[in-house]
Amino acid sequence: MKQFFQKTILLIAILLLASCNFTESIDIQENGSGEYSVEVDASGLLAMGGDKMSEKMGLKGDKKVLDSVISFKTIFEQKKDSIAKLSPEKQAALKGLENTVMHMKMDPDKKEFLITMNSPFNKVAELQDLMEGFTVLQDLKKSKTSETAKSPFGGSFGDNNSKLSFTYDGKTFSRKVALLKEKTKAVDSVGMSKMLFASSSYTLKYHFPKPVKSTSNPEALFSGDRKTITVRYPFTEYMENPEKLNLNVVFE
Repeated sequence: MKQFFQKTILLIAILLLASCNFTESIDIQENGSGEYSVEVDASGLLAMGGDKMSEKMGLKGDKKVLDSVISFKTIFEQKKDSIAKLSPEKQAALKGLENTVMHMKMDPDKKEFLITMNSPFNKVAELQDLMEGFTVLQDLKKSKTSETAKSPFGGSFGDNNSKLSFTYDGKTFSRKVALLKEKTKAVDSVGMSKMLFASSSYTLKYHFPKPVKSTSNPEALFSGDRKTITVRYPFTEYMENPEKLNLNVVFE
């Protein structure tokens, strides 16, 4: 498991250096419970260099397909001694990730490469704990890896210097991005990011138990029953201006 976890961290670092498409999904049920997930589709990466990627992930000989599930709770249990050295606040934040599961599937022959992270919740308010946990996890990764190896699963899903929060009361739903202290980015760094993610996209796909009456985003697309809305933006625009994906929803 330790070796596989190390490969997973390596994989996430590699993904952030290539074109990927991100989909953030929320499925809310009648009782307010549901599931939050983020899917990274890096199938295009295999088209560019599938053999090299397979080697990095240890796929050799007859072992050509990777289909694995990783439980964060299991990982945290294995790392409990290290986690115990963190501050009480960070330990509490990581606890919010215990029910998160990562599913990784890579098939070089089919040019299929997907990573999905799923987190169930009893109420939407619990997503705040989840976001805090992702933020701590990202901060821990930054202290051990280079600046170019950032995880897309931080509190703001990338280094766009923002904090993400959700609210839901049965009548309305909101996705709000709050910009943090402004940081200065090098021109070369910004240019490189635009080049790397030029063909990448960030998509919101939210399903609700009630039909949507109205939404603040004019570009949102509706399903036939108006219970599912989809919003898609170029990833570079999302990174530069994460507030573009702020969303307020009113139900019928």
